[in-house]
Amino acid sequence: MTEKLTSRFRAVFLREPEFVARAPGRIEFIGNHTDYNGGSVLGAAIDRSVWVALARRQDGIRRFASETHPGIVELPVSAMDRVVGAQSWVNYPLGVLAAMRASGIATPGGFDYMVASNVPSGAGLSSSAAIELSSCLVFLAAAGTSVPRDQLVALGRKAENEFVGVPCGILDQGVSGYGRVDSLVYIDCRGPRFDTVPLPAGSNFWIFNTHSKHALIDGLYAARHQECMEAARVIGVASLVDATPAMLAAAETKLSRTAFKRARHVIDEIARVEQAVTALRAGDLAAVGKLLVASHRSSRTWFENSTPELDFLVDGLESEKGVYGARLTGGGFGGAVMALTTEAFGEPGVKRISDAYLAKFGSRVEVIHARTGDGAALVTRGR
Repeated sequence: MTEKLTSRFRAVFLREPEFVARAPGRIEFIGNHTDYNGGSVLGAAIDRSVWVALARRQDGIRRFASETHPGIVELPVSAMDRVVGAQSWVNYPLGVLAAMRASGIATPGGFDYMVASNVPSGAGLSSSAAIELSSCLVFLAAAGTSVPRDQLVALGRKAENEFVGVPCGILDQGVSGYGRVDSLVYIDCRGPRFDTVPLPAGSNFWIFNTHSKHALIDGLYAARHQECMEAARVIGVASLVDATPAMLAAAETKLSRTAFKRARHVIDEIARVEQAVTALRAGDLAAVGKLLVASHRSSRTWFENSTPELDFLVDGLESEKGVYGARLTGGGFGGAVMALTTEAFGEPGVKRISDAYLAKFGSRVEVIHARTGDGAALVTRGR
C-alpha cells in the first residue's frame, strides 16, 4: 500500500512524499455504547488501514488529495473553517490540525497531503479514526515533534468531537492507536486506561455489512446518549459505570421505562466486557461467544439499536458450525454484524448466510474476513 500511495502522490503532486503513516480500522468486539457511560470496552484493530503521505511546502499553502475524491482542495495555512459539500472529508485532517493547535502542539505550515485506504467504507470499521491518527502522525513528524500514544489518541477524538461534530467516545481512536496483532484492546474509559488482551489462536473475524442505515441515525445516537445521562442522574451517579444492578432496581419506579431499559443494557454490558476479558485470558472462546450473543440480545431488547437485518444475521450465524458467537458491531441502527469463528467456518458458511440474507431482504450482504493488526505508526520519517 505504501508503494501505491507514493505512486499516486507522485502523479498528483509531481514529487516524492517526505512522511507516510498508517492507522488501522477497528472492530467493536464487545461493549456497545459503554464508552461514553464511563465503562469498559474491547475492540480489535484490523489488517486494513488508512494511509497518509505528506511533503512540506514553503509557500503557506496546504493541498489535500484523496484517491476516492477527485480534485485537490487547496487552502491557505490560515484557513481553519469546516469544509462543506463533496470535499467535506477534508474536515478530518483539518480537525486534527485544529486539535493540535488548541492543545499547544506545533503544526506544519504548508504541505501536500494524500490519503488512501483499504478500510471498506460504510462498514462500521471506523475509517474516520484511522484517518485522524494517520494524519496526526504525519503532521507531528512534519512539525518536528511527537506526543505520547495516549495524547495521539486524545487528539484524534478531540478532532472528531469538536471539529467534525461527532460525539464519539474513545473506543475508535483508542483501538486504532493501541492495536496489536493477535490481541484485543481493552479500554477503561474512565481514565482512559489502555491495555491489550491476547486473542486465543485460531480466532477469526467475519464482518457482514448490511449497508442499511436508519435515516435518523444521528438523532437516535444522540437520543440514546441523553437517555443514559438521564438514567445516571435519577439513579444518583455521575455516569452509569458507577451504578450497580441493585441501584438500578431501587430506582426503577423513578425512571421512565425508556431510561430504565437503556441503563439496564449499559450496566449489564459493562459486566459482560469484564467477563469476556476473563474468558479470553482463560482461552475459553465458547464462553466469549455466548457473551457476544447476549450482548446482541441486550442491544435489541434493552437498548433498541438493532434492526431486523442485524437480528437475522446473528440468528443465522448462531446456528452455523464453527461460529462462537455474533453481535452487531458499532453504533447500531443498521450497519454490520461481527462473528467470532473458528477456522472451520469459511466460504461455505458465508455462502449459506449470504444466500439466506438475499432471499429474505432482496439485497446482498458485504462480507469481510478481517484479521487483527497493529496500531497506528509512522512508516516513512522523511529525509
